[in-house]
Amino acid sequence: MAQDKQKPFEVPEQLRSLTQDSVDQARKAFDDYVAATRAAVSKLEATSSDAQTGALDLNRKILELAEENVSCAFTHAQRLVGARDLQEIMTLQSEFLKRQMANLGEQARVLSDAGARTASEFAGRTTER
Repeated sequence: MAQDKQKPFEVPEQLRSLTQDSVDQARKAFDDYVAATRAAVSKLEATSSDAQTGALDLNRKILELAEENVSCAFTHAQRLVGARDLQEIMTLQSEFLKRQMANLGEQARVLSDAGARTASEFAGRTTER
């Protein structure tokens, strides 16, 4: 009866090989998934960074133009304070308005160009990735 003892269960070599192949395939699929996810996150971060950079540049330009307008308004106010009569005030006001209208037209063009350039650069960077 000593020979009738059951042998411990052994996993057949074919089953171990099949299982190992399955594990290897699952690991490769997971590694590919992680790599694709990292690439997508990197692309998103870069795109977000580009958008922020473009928006910051545009905001700086807007601030620069606003400062220019405020400076012109203070200069105009100083001239008005020095006016001697109503006729001079009317002349100063008329000249100021003409200058401001010309400046506003130029500023609108500058902002439009800057906005278009930012959008174009952003779109170009997005499609390159």
